[in-house]
Amino acid sequence: MDDYNVIVSDAARRQLEECVAFIAKDNEEAAQRLRARLVAGIRSLCAMPNRYPFFNEPYIPHNKYHKMYIEKYYLILYQIMDTTVYVDYAVDCRRDYFWLLR
Repeated sequence: MDDYNVIVSDAARRQLEECVAFIAKDNEEAAQRLRARLVAGIRSLCAMPNRYPFFNEPYIPHNKYHKMYIEKYYLILYQIMDTTVYVDYAVDCRRDYFWLLR
């Protein structure tokens, strides 16, 4: 049973596409598998999105974003408001993402 609506921001969509495009440079099949896993992971947030911990870092409002890792390298940051999950960021942790913490 799906309890939550999941909305992915335009910025997060672009970030997801950048992650997939980066892999596609070397291996298109791997990129398509990654895309499928990222989409499935994000869609899974419609049920029990509170299962993931908060992303508490300096310069980020305390208990604002939850963090979900997909395949240990991809960080999905989202907020829960009432019955809606807002996916705001999708970050490849192997790349520089310190812009997020500023």
